[in-house]
Amino acid sequence: MNENNSKFILAIALSFIFLIAYSYFFQPKPKPEDQAHQITQSTHSLQGQAPGASHLAPNTLEQNAPQPTQNTPLIAFVRSKGVEIEIDSLGRIAQVYLKDKKFTAHRQEGFLEHVQELLGLAKPKPPLEKLPLLGTDALKPLELRFVDNALNAEAFKTPYSASAKEITLNNAPQSLVLTQELPGLTLTKTLTFYPNLTYDLKIHLEPKRASNTAYVLSNGARPVADADGYAFHGVLLGTQDHKLEKIEDGKAKKTKTFSNTTFIASVDRYYTSLFFANTPLNAIVDTQPSKNPLPFVSLKGDATLHGYIGPKDHHLLAQINPALTEVIEYGIITFFARPVFLLLDFLHNYTHNWGWAIILLTLIVRIVLYPLSYKGMVSMQKIKDLAPAMKELQEKYKSDPQKLQMHMMQLYKKHGANPLGGCLPLLLQIPVFFAIYRVLYNAVELKSAGWMLWIHDLSLMDPYFILPLLMGVSMYAQQALTPNTITDPTQAKIFKMLPLFFTIFLITFPAGLVLYWTINNIFSIVQQWMINQMLDKKKAREIAKHKK
Repeated sequence: MNENNSKFILAIALSFIFLIAYSYFFQPKPKPEDQAHQITQSTHSLQGQAPGASHLAPNTLEQNAPQPTQNTPLIAFVRSKGVEIEIDSLGRIAQVYLKDKKFTAHRQEGFLEHVQELLGLAKPKPPLEKLPLLGTDALKPLELRFVDNALNAEAFKTPYSASAKEITLNNAPQSLVLTQELPGLTLTKTLTFYPNLTYDLKIHLEPKRASNTAYVLSNGARPVADADGYAFHGVLLGTQDHKLEKIEDGKAKKTKTFSNTTFIASVDRYYTSLFFANTPLNAIVDTQPSKNPLPFVSLKGDATLHGYIGPKDHHLLAQINPALTEVIEYGIITFFARPVFLLLDFLHNYTHNWGWAIILLTLIVRIVLYPLSYKGMVSMQKIKDLAPAMKELQEKYKSDPQKLQMHMMQLYKKHGANPLGGCLPLLLQIPVFFAIYRVLYNAVELKSAGWMLWIHDLSLMDPYFILPLLMGVSMYAQQALTPNTITDPTQAKIFKMLPLFFTIFLITFPAGLVLYWTINNIFSIVQQWMINQMLDKKKAREIAKHKK
């Protein structure tokens, strides 16, 4: 590896560190209050709407936005072993609580808080009794707004009545009927809740002439149970041709309309609140001063929808509707990351432990990439062997860069060395590593998934920092075994500091990610040692042959 290659690889490593560290530590965290359902979009923003949404009057969403109603009375409760749902007097889902220990057993804590607990300077926080998913002053699921301003104003002053104050879910679905009596109009929402956190919604308007009454209905602002700033937060819409429309928090610059969508989902890192239907939906995503998206579907008269509020569990979403698995979003590398997750899930079916599945996945990746690694190491070793001759040429032609470059290329050609041979394999491996990184970072399946004796939750940091320290040591050992010819003292020092940088940056990352990185380094050490042995034996044979 010549000096230019060293600079190139060093730049890649430092850029990778900076990208991950900046995104994880410094990206602004979304605030729950930013999801408040006040809408201030201008009149012209609803012009040019999608087919099927034309019955909406301009400025409807802005004019018909109610004032925040944080203390709206609760009129019904839906309870099961794993969930509790609150319904308020405006016919909305006011809050959803997850009670399963998978989501409440361990809390995400900051680095300083954790150190204080380890040193006995602070008491450990007890587990949550239940995890709230929705913001207290946010756009609620099932909020309905009429296009007619007078009717809408009356609707937000008229409470709903519920057919039961409490229903209990066991193994069978249960129904709840919400009724609102308005002047000349009766609105009925029939909700059927299922144990898997899905629900059916039927909206009925009386009398029959109300069939032309237009309104919008929201699946709610995104959940706020996980405020991590690196994961995608915002609204996702599925299209008929299996494409995904994404509107991220802080980037909703204007109101947009979408026709023929398969689902509309508000998401954070681990959770979602969504609508889907048997027929295509016409959706509207509005904005507010914070530029956070606010989702609605456009309806007229009677309507039937299906909804889901809960974790983005791949198996559960696939059982509900295979298209819903698209709400598990991995960024620009989704097309590659999704098969990686399916492989990880396949391995988990045999190991029954996500930690061991991660280790097997890492081993498979190292085996698949072995030909690239071997080719890169051979090329780097050749460049290293040519270092003395390269130094002589640099001294001889230091005042003539063109001749230096010409003789360098001749030297490479003579000995079959490729100056980019060590860089290209590295470049090809980066998408693979980044895909695995995004999969492990976004998989709700890792929550409360233990590994070994001290890791009780692979989605949280290692409580005793064992894995980050092992990662740093293994990275240093790998670096010591890898041939390099960095001659610049400053570059050499920075290169030697990379293990320390990675250890510091990854110390608060989820243990599942650090486990992958550590095991990857260990496998790389073994692989590098094997390649070095093979190259040494090959060199010894060539020397013996030359002596003969």
